[in-house]
Amino acid sequence: MSPRSSFAEAARTRDRIVQTAVEEASCIGLEGLTIGSLADRLAMSKAGVIGPFGSREKLQNAALEQAGRVFRTAVLTPLTAMSPGAARLARLIDAWIDYLAECPFPGGCFVTAASTELDGRPGILRDRLRDVVADWRAFLTAEIAAAQDETSTSHRPPDEIATVLIGISMAVNQEIQLLDDESAAQRGRAAMRNAAGLPPSP
Repeated sequence: MSPRSSFAEAARTRDRIVQTAVEEASCIGLEGLTIGSLADRLAMSKAGVIGPFGSREKLQNAALEQAGRVFRTAVLTPLTAMSPGAARLARLIDAWIDYLAECPFPGGCFVTAASTELDGRPGILRDRLRDVVADWRAFLTAEIAAAQDETSTSHRPPDEIATVLIGISMAVNQEIQLLDDESAAQRGRAAMRNAAGLPPSP
């Protein structure tokens, strides 16, 4: 096997480990993730699972980073061709709700679950998650402000609306995952648009 082929195979193995870690962690939490369970599921040795990362904590962090990439692809990529404003905020809300309704993670929104799990546990994982959540909140607040500037009407402070939208998303995730409520996404979409001062979905 050539060095290039060996590198590509190593990258594929690493990606497979991370993807499996994300799937497991979405159901049992990052702290519940064990090298043994991953090794069993992947039919690999424990050394083979931990090798590309060097430690369990770095593997957990890799899972967190991958979950963030999946969220950004689902929710932010659809916005790239749009200018900031009311239409883009509406598209963001629709993509966000679609992500929750058709979540790629078996345990629901990864960041929501990780936030509940890690908010009271100081450490590297909590610090990284805090950065992820803070960046998302700042982005969302800026999108709300841009929509308000476009409409030139009086609104509540953008950061207050961001808090409401994030709260709705957490409720929708719970209603979908825990209550199996098929109407949760539609109700959440309407609630988010109303809170942001946007017209109802067409």
